[in-house]
Amino acid sequence: MKDNSIKKQYWHANLKLVAGCLIVWFTVSFGFGIILLEPLNQIRFFGFELGFWFAQQGSIICFIGLIFFYAWRMNHLDKKYGLEED
Repeated sequence: MKDNSIKKQYWHANLKLVAGCLIVWFTVSFGFGIILLEPLNQIRFFGFELGFWFAQQGSIICFIGLIFFYAWRMNHLDKKYGLEED
């Protein structure tokens, strides 16, 4: 990985992945838990209002899912650019 353009491509792909994960996390935690709270509270989910559920549980579950997704995608990026660990 000596070529500077390959390093830039790898870094750009990494930043795109991070930005996408942050957008999803922001949408779930802030959008569903705060902005859309009232409309979502009209829907029940396991006996709780859906807005409350997203604010308390959904954003945490989404964040944990994003951690696994990020690790999975980074493994693919590492292999693509020849940076995989042995």
